[in-house]
Amino acid sequence: MSTVQCQAPRVTIREIGNYVDQEVCLLGWLYNKRSSGKLHFLQVRDGTETIQCVMFKGDFSEEVFKQADTVPQESTIQIIGTVKRDERSPLGYEIAVKHFELLNEAQEYPITPKEHGTAFLMDHRHLWLRSSRQHAIMQIRSQIIQAVRNYFDQNGFTLVDAPIFTPNACEGTTNLFETEYFEEKAYLTQSGQLYMEAAAAAFGKAYCFGPTFRAEKSKTRRHLTEFWMVEPEVAFNNLDDNIDLAEDFVVYIVQHVLQTCRRQLDVLERDISKLENIQKPFPRITYDEALQILKEKGTPEQQVPWGEDFGGDEETVISQQFDRPVFIHRYPAQCKAFYMKADPENPKVALNVDMIAPEGYGEVIGGGQREDNLDILTHKIQEHQLPMEAFDWYLDLRRYGTFVHSGFGLGIERTVAWICGLHHVRETIPFPRLMGRLRP
Repeated sequence: MSTVQCQAPRVTIREIGNYVDQEVCLLGWLYNKRSSGKLHFLQVRDGTETIQCVMFKGDFSEEVFKQADTVPQESTIQIIGTVKRDERSPLGYEIAVKHFELLNEAQEYPITPKEHGTAFLMDHRHLWLRSSRQHAIMQIRSQIIQAVRNYFDQNGFTLVDAPIFTPNACEGTTNLFETEYFEEKAYLTQSGQLYMEAAAAAFGKAYCFGPTFRAEKSKTRRHLTEFWMVEPEVAFNNLDDNIDLAEDFVVYIVQHVLQTCRRQLDVLERDISKLENIQKPFPRITYDEALQILKEKGTPEQQVPWGEDFGGDEETVISQQFDRPVFIHRYPAQCKAFYMKADPENPKVALNVDMIAPEGYGEVIGGGQREDNLDILTHKIQEHQLPMEAFDWYLDLRRYGTFVHSGFGLGIERTVAWICGLHHVRETIPFPRLMGRLRP
């Protein structure tokens, strides 16, 4: 496979607007095509964007013009031509082709423009990523991650990487992936939070960002067994400070996507007005107030007894009462993790908070104020029948300079699903891991 040498600059489609009326060289893949007698309209993608390239029969030999008409989808090609403005194009430009060369002819491509079932597309996920819809989703995901890093880096946080192998559970022992670690048992991490508490004692404001794992035997549209989470932890922040941080953080992410991904949101036919509503302040309600909403608006099956956590259906009913995310705080301590601090004014509830996204997308943030008393935390570990030796280092954080602190975790995939307006979380990550699906 070789390319034609030419004087024209080699460019990407993303930067094509800088070369209007100039000759350029483009390398990419044939995404789609149509012909109209003396014209071929080639949709060419190069990984950055897709652009229409127009071939006029009179500019080419009969052999080359015929080859362009029969070249298979996803074949590798080289285009040399002049960039022209085209207001009808979503990109605003097209290329008038002067030279066409087939560099590598693809075999018959399995994903055609016709409709395919979800199972088929998931089996071909490595190819499905090339489609315009999936491409748009991954670009938005990339910008969400960029916004996450920008926000914390610009606000005095230190990135501290948490381990993936851990000796202890953070979110309960029933959904751990267990593995052998030489002569010990280890688990794939559910969360980096415990380590971020140590980081907060060292750096004041810290965050980790990486993959987490939950061995939940769930097939709902909101669950994955492997997902990415960002977890900030801040020394001397109480619950109210933590809610303020989460609110500001989410507004920043949404505004960043609106500024950088309008075309991708258009591809997904996302209702931009719903994202433009994401402004401070977000409503803040207690668990008891959320129960009252369910009592008034929910079905008989959605009447949750006091002390139980909310499921996806209940979260949807609550979110439908608001046009932006809603914070639900002070859940019953009995349904939350051992490290949550009890409310001094009502020890039956925890100083925790969940952020529920609008439009029925469920919990995207969970967090709260941590228990900072050594004796109380020791008792809670024993009460939850957790192995004390696995948490001895964690108790050191209370032995040597304990302090008020709080933090939260934001799940990237649920955030992508909400911002993109996707029905299922499986489209939010390049290679999703679901129960019963380990490949591709």
